[in-house]
Amino acid sequence: MKAVFKTDRGRIRQHNEDSGGIFINRDGQHLCVVADGMGGHRAGDVASSMAIKHLEEMWKDSSGIETASHAEDWLRNSIPLINQVVFQHSQQHAECEGMGTTVVAAIVTPLFSTVLNIGDSRCYILNDTGFQQLTEDHTLVNELVRTGQISREDAEHHPRKNVILRALGTEPDIKMDIRTIMFEEGDVLLLCSDGLSNKVSTDEMDSILKNEEKLEEKATTLINLANEHGGEDNITLVILQFDVGDDWGGDTC
Repeated sequence: MKAVFKTDRGRIRQHNEDSGGIFINRDGQHLCVVADGMGGHRAGDVASSMAIKHLEEMWKDSSGIETASHAEDWLRNSIPLINQVVFQHSQQHAECEGMGTTVVAAIVTPLFSTVLNIGDSRCYILNDTGFQQLTEDHTLVNELVRTGQISREDAEHHPRKNVILRALGTEPDIKMDIRTIMFEEGDVLLLCSDGLSNKVSTDEMDSILKNEEKLEEKATTLINLANEHGGEDNITLVILQFDVGDDWGGDTC
């Protein structure tokens, strides 16, 4: 697998409250994560970095994930533990009160990918059937679209577009979406914070991911385009590509 992680503060924000990374466990399997922190004075970066740190530590010690059920169970068991750590920190430190973070993560193996999301950070897939969003945003506006109260076009410019209904660390209990998909040769996954998805259209993402650039160049192009379109938010992404001949034990790029 080829993979790249990239994050950028954007053009407006003074601090980068996004975190993420690409991590490898004892069996050489990959966990890719993007987290977009929120709440408190600079507490968003505390929430996102805590979540990523603990996910990295737990994943690097893991092994024996051979089936989709194993991957889904690992996420269902791990995420609530991390949620408790972040929530308790916010309760014990006044400056972090109300902090939380979105999380989108993918466990990637040669046979499948298991995707988790909480909040509005997204996962997309590019494969033989085209380019599509795999995750469902946990936002007020998306709920209004889902229940038919507003159109998807209205949602793009809704004044409460950034209201999140789920976030890791804001409550003692956490709800998450998990799904497993086939991941095959030539497929590409894109995980990103809303700093990218709010500024770069799906057609633009599709076109950039299909071009002949290296993954690092594609990541840079996507971030530059988000900044050109305003760059009001932090921008973070992971791109993963399943190449022919992957041995799943090599380095990422």
